[in-house]
Amino acid sequence: MIIPKTREEIELMRESALIVSKTLGILAPKIKPGVTTLELDKLAEEFIRDHGAEPGFLGMYDFPNSLCMSPNAQVVHGIPNDTPLQEGDIISIDCGALKNGFYGDHAYTFEVGEVAPETKKLLQVTKESLYEGIREFKIGNRVGDVAFAIQNYTENHGYGVVRELVGHGLGKKMHEDPEMPNYGKRGKGKKFVEGMVVAIEPMINLGTKRIKQLSDGWTILTADNMPSAHFEHDVALIDGRPELLSTFNYIYEALGIKSNEEDEFRSKMYDQGL
Repeated sequence: MIIPKTREEIELMRESALIVSKTLGILAPKIKPGVTTLELDKLAEEFIRDHGAEPGFLGMYDFPNSLCMSPNAQVVHGIPNDTPLQEGDIISIDCGALKNGFYGDHAYTFEVGEVAPETKKLLQVTKESLYEGIREFKIGNRVGDVAFAIQNYTENHGYGVVRELVGHGLGKKMHEDPEMPNYGKRGKGKKFVEGMVVAIEPMINLGTKRIKQLSDGWTILTADNMPSAHFEHDVALIDGRPELLSTFNYIYEALGIKSNEEDEFRSKMYDQGL
């Protein structure tokens, strides 16, 4: 059952989403060869708590840390550890926060130093597919319209679209209806309604769409050990159109990247204060 949010609730959710966005922003300049994912996890937990929120993932379904840290062939749900990142790695950082009774949930795949051109292209295309999907999140459309847009865009580049893992509705629970897969058919699935909030998150592999799970019960890998990319935004349906609650702009500011990719999904009344 889809749970629409009031405007007031959506603004509370924006607070939660922006805490997560800012957390990824403070981590961005520290993601370099030699740093460990466990060090980054500790920084994130401190930042989230210092800003009046609780880490959304810590303890959820017994997950042991605040961040899901998934390098290279790991798709999602990687557990932070003491292994240093290396030049040429990529790493998906998925972060959640709970504030005012609502969750924010946000992910970005970072480059560690200089990465291979084919991996850099995978990241670019996956992030572009996220916005292709968000454009279809509007009144009159259904889950399948978002799913098809992401699948079509990424498969046209020859990539594998993970089937077993999906985006989701978001609110007082981390995972609400509807499920938001990254593959599907236009016009199929649940109909979008005003006030709903979803986390859209393409998980796209350089090679096969197939995955496997490590014995830790959490870490998901590509079946062929080729790289995987993951990007995620929280999006509300306001006045029939998609509006971002999360932002990559804190990451871009930290890394000196200029981008206007989010502009079409921001209401003119909303100023992030960046």
